[in-house]
Amino acid sequence: MNPATICCRRASLHASFSRHVVNSRSIPSPSSSRAFRTSSSVLGNRAIVYSNNGDPSSVLSAITFPDLPPPPPNTANLRFLLSPINPADINVIEGVYPAKPVPHQSLSSDDSPVFVGGNEGLAEVIAVGKGVTDLKERDWVVMTKPQSGTWTSGRNVDVKDVLKVPSSELSEAEAATITVNPPTAYNMLHDFVRLQEGDWVIQNGANSAVGQAVIQIAAAKGLKTINLIRNSREDIEPLKSHLKALGAAHVATYDELSDKAFRNKVKSWTEGKDIRLGLNCVGGKVTTLMARLLGEDAHLVSYGAMSKSPLSLPTSLFIFKNLTCHGFWQSRWYDSKTSVQRAQMMDTLVGLIRDGKLQSPEHEVLVIRGQETDSDARDKICTAIARLTGGKYGKKVLLKVEETP
Repeated sequence: MNPATICCRRASLHASFSRHVVNSRSIPSPSSSRAFRTSSSVLGNRAIVYSNNGDPSSVLSAITFPDLPPPPPNTANLRFLLSPINPADINVIEGVYPAKPVPHQSLSSDDSPVFVGGNEGLAEVIAVGKGVTDLKERDWVVMTKPQSGTWTSGRNVDVKDVLKVPSSELSEAEAATITVNPPTAYNMLHDFVRLQEGDWVIQNGANSAVGQAVIQIAAAKGLKTINLIRNSREDIEPLKSHLKALGAAHVATYDELSDKAFRNKVKSWTEGKDIRLGLNCVGGKVTTLMARLLGEDAHLVSYGAMSKSPLSLPTSLFIFKNLTCHGFWQSRWYDSKTSVQRAQMMDTLVGLIRDGKLQSPEHEVLVIRGQETDSDARDKICTAIARLTGGKYGKKVLLKVEETP
């Protein structure tokens, strides 16, 4: 890593990051750092931040800041347990994602505003302010406000921007990944067409976290899925077996999709029954070919564009099949729903997990140790992001930023 690109700055004081320094509480922590955490210890916090958009390896830095002061009314202080590194998080840093985070003042040593990375995450409540009745210390919460900044060890939040989740029914990894991918899958299966048991759904990007959630939620509802995946991978057969084990009715590659005989194969699978819903996260030719397999009055829902190619659909699909196309963005869904509706959806997903019908994707925890320097922390996160963007991680990466001594 070129040292000239490393921008590691230490903050002087902050609350939610604000301007008061207080002695820390004794907070339960991993055994690796328990030795120096006594009741008289003063703990600090660390965040992964950036000031300008661009290549993460050039713009990211790590900064430390003191322990949080007592929370103001209607807020809570949180200690983050796990925070996913999602592709959209990288796009936000690059400046190519439509949602923009709110800058945090006074986290940097020169008081210039910085953005804290991360959109999704699981946190434990460590203190609540006056007027907070629905949360208490040690409760688990997840973020519902987009681009809240979760790549940190701790922060203060407005309680309306979090949702309580049951710690007794979920693992940390399940809870940390429950607010983006499973809801996206669940809502796309429910919001656009009323599907009945035995109906068919087809999707591309089926091995993604959303795709795997679609397979499992659809199977739990008695729906059948045809799942399309990239063929340029060494583990293609094990992957097909894995998706079928999750509940996929059929799995095929994009090469198979391009074969003219594939349409007849699909008809044999569905026994001539129309496919009523298509889910797209790829775009380009793959989606054009997939859309041709949809039946009359079907709905095509797009929630991503991994190929970075335009979505091109034949006019005949609209004229003769009455195709309806939609875009879906989970952040917009949260913005448009009440807290009761959010909680109802979350309860449904928790129930599926509790009943063994929805598994979290295979994951790996990346730990930023409290003893590590800001420079080390910055290098570690940049290395992980480089591997992710290079397609060298086959697992979901969950970030754990420890408090600093």
